[in-house]
Amino acid sequence: MRSRTLSLAGSTLAAAVVASALLPVAAANAAATTPKVTKATKDAFGRVADNVLTDRTAVLLGSKAARKSLKPTGGVQLSAGQKKAEDGKLSALKGTKSRLAALGEAYTSADTKVTVDSAKVKGKKATVKVTETTTLKYKKIRGDEPASTGFDAHHVLTFTAQANGSWQLTAMRSTDGGAPRINEPVAATADTKLSRTPMAIIQAPKAATTPNPVAKPKTLTGGAYDYKAMATYTEKYWKNYNPAYRKYNAAGGDCTNYLSQGLLAGGWKQISTVTPEEYDTWYYASNGTADAWIGVNEWSWFTQTAKRTTPLANVYQMNIGDVLQVDFDKDGSKDHSMMTTYRSSSGVPYLTYHDADTYRRSVASIIASYPTANYYAYRT
Repeated sequence: MRSRTLSLAGSTLAAAVVASALLPVAAANAAATTPKVTKATKDAFGRVADNVLTDRTAVLLGSKAARKSLKPTGGVQLSAGQKKAEDGKLSALKGTKSRLAALGEAYTSADTKVTVDSAKVKGKKATVKVTETTTLKYKKIRGDEPASTGFDAHHVLTFTAQANGSWQLTAMRSTDGGAPRINEPVAATADTKLSRTPMAIIQAPKAATTPNPVAKPKTLTGGAYDYKAMATYTEKYWKNYNPAYRKYNAAGGDCTNYLSQGLLAGGWKQISTVTPEEYDTWYYASNGTADAWIGVNEWSWFTQTAKRTTPLANVYQMNIGDVLQVDFDKDGSKDHSMMTTYRSSSGVPYLTYHDADTYRRSVASIIASYPTANYYAYRT
C-alpha cells in the first residue's frame, strides 16, 4: 500500500480518495452469488483503511486536510453508523491534540502506510486485516525533542456487500492491547472500586503527572546496571522482535516480556528459585517463564518486594531505563508496561514498548490520551 504523507505546509490528504474498480456484485443475482475478493477489491479495502487512519492522524497535526466527516470513496463507503462513529473519533482526537498542546507537544508531519494482511469473504461479509505503520515528526517546541515517534498497529475491518454492488465499511477495531495509539481516540473512564484483593506484597504508589517536578538525577553507566544498554536493546527490537524470545501478543500482551528483555540486557540478574508465590522469581527459560517476567502486576510486585525498583513521585522524573506502568481504567490492576529509552534535556521522558509496537512516544502523549488513568513510575 502506498504511503500517505500529511504536512501543515501541504495537503496531500484531500486528494486521497478511493477510485479503483471494485468487485462486481450484480444487483440481480447478489443474493445468490457469494462475492469474491479480487486484487482490485483488496487494494480498495486497503485504501479505505488508509483513508480512515490518515484522517485520524491529520487531526493531531491540525491540518486543514482533516475532514469532519468521511465521504464515499468510489464504490466503497462507510455505513451511516460507521460514519457517525468516525466523526465522533475525529472530534475526540481534537481533545487529545488540545491536551498535547497544553503539555508542550505537537507534530509537524506524519506518514501512514497501510498494508492488507488478509481479506476473507463469508456470505456478504468481508473481513479484512490490515497493518498500519505511522511515523510522526515532533515539532521543535523546546528544541530537544527526538526526531520522530512511530508505531505499528493492527486493525480488523468488516465490509458488507450491498444489493447495488457496492461495499460498506460497517465495523473497524484495533486488535492490539496496551497503550492506545497516538491517533486512537479513547473514551474517558469513571473511577471504579478495586476489583481484586491485593496480595501481601509491596504495592507501588501512584505517580503524579504534572510537568517540571523536582529532578531525580541518575547515573546511566558505570554502576550496577547499564541503562544505555537497556535503551539500546529496547530501541533495536521495538518493531522487529528478537527471535531468541517467545512472543506473548496473543496471550495477554508482550509489553512486560519485552520490558524484561531490555532489563536483562542492562544487567538485571534472573532469579529462578522455585517458590509458591507468583512474584518471587524473575526469569526466562526454554521450558518456562516466571509470571513476573511477563505479567504487568507480577513484575511490579516482584521488583518492589525484591527492591529492584524504587517508586518515583512523578512520571517526569523518569530517565533512561526507568519504567512506566498504567492502570487505564483505574480498577486497581495495572494494564501496561513501558521503558524510557530517551529523555530530552528539558526533562521529557520518551517511551518505547510492544503492543502496539511503538518507538519514542512522549509521556505527554500517553497522558493526553488517558488523562484520568493511574500512573506508576519506577527507578530501575
